[in-house]
Amino acid sequence: MEKINVGVLGATGMVGQRFIAFLENHPYFKITMLTASQRSAGRKYREVCDWALESPMPENVADLIVRNTEIEKIKKNDVNIIFSALPGDLAGEIEIKCAEEGFIVCSNASAHRMDADVPLVIGEVNPEHLKMIEIQKKNRGWNGAIITNPNCSVIQLALSLKPLDDVYGIEKIIVSTMQALSGAGRSGVSSFDILDNVIPYIGGEEKKIETEAQKILGTFSDGKIENHLMAVSSSANRVNVLDGHTECIFCKLKKQPQSIDEAKKVFKNFKALPQEIGLYSAPKNPIVIVEDNSRPQPRYDRGRQNGMAVTVGRIRFDNVLGGIKYACVGHNAIRGAVGASVLNAELYLERYVK
Repeated sequence: MEKINVGVLGATGMVGQRFIAFLENHPYFKITMLTASQRSAGRKYREVCDWALESPMPENVADLIVRNTEIEKIKKNDVNIIFSALPGDLAGEIEIKCAEEGFIVCSNASAHRMDADVPLVIGEVNPEHLKMIEIQKKNRGWNGAIITNPNCSVIQLALSLKPLDDVYGIEKIIVSTMQALSGAGRSGVSSFDILDNVIPYIGGEEKKIETEAQKILGTFSDGKIENHLMAVSSSANRVNVLDGHTECIFCKLKKQPQSIDEAKKVFKNFKALPQEIGLYSAPKNPIVIVEDNSRPQPRYDRGRQNGMAVTVGRIRFDNVLGGIKYACVGHNAIRGAVGASVLNAELYLERYVK
């Protein structure tokens, strides 16, 4: 298919840079617009972006002139899909203006995730929630739409819970996260605070985990999303790891697996719509099982299948809740952020455009 022109809002930040790197050589999308703050507007991207990724800045964007992140500066004919890498406190109004102007906004920001008519989507978990787009358009009287992906911790959590919920049913979960530094942004945690240390608090994170997971695993019925009834308790910790969140998850299940091998097969055999229709960014296996008791580990497992797979290990029975417990690792900046947003855009194209 002919490539679709796309833009990135907040292109000079770390998430914006990840979008640009992830979209390089993408067969569906071509970046033709980048935006940033007023101080960067009007100059070439290579001149204003302090590129911080290991891979070099893609040449196809280096000479693009950065625009001010204001809808008045963006023309509908320039791009069709916008990827939002804006901070949550800036994204709300700007993303609404973009949707009002007819753009499809695939947002990594938190501003609209819990809006009742905005789909909060993980391609393998709840693709049917994209049906909310038509209700959103009707409710708000706009031609565009906002599609969000969850918080980086919630994506790997919900993705690993989905096959368990389908087979056994989930009543409650307890999750403790060990979250990488990149989740806080380039200047989010000072080296003095994190070296030789663990910080047992991340502002707002636990609420996101507890509420977003219920929405994602909920059901779409009669034009609305009914949240999953599972109880969720979370504890979020910042650790001295660059990329890759680690989570320890404890599940109370409605029906108990007959054996741990049976539970492993449920994880291992899980595939969903993105795999069935062969979306470009979808991992072949969204969940990868490791048998080594010392795994998964972020250093060795965050990059599996281009960073789009979640790695699960240490699966065992839990005698307190009555279910199973396990550890999982996911790349927070790829599967947990830009990769999830791009996969949502691919899913939207497959369902609404082709």
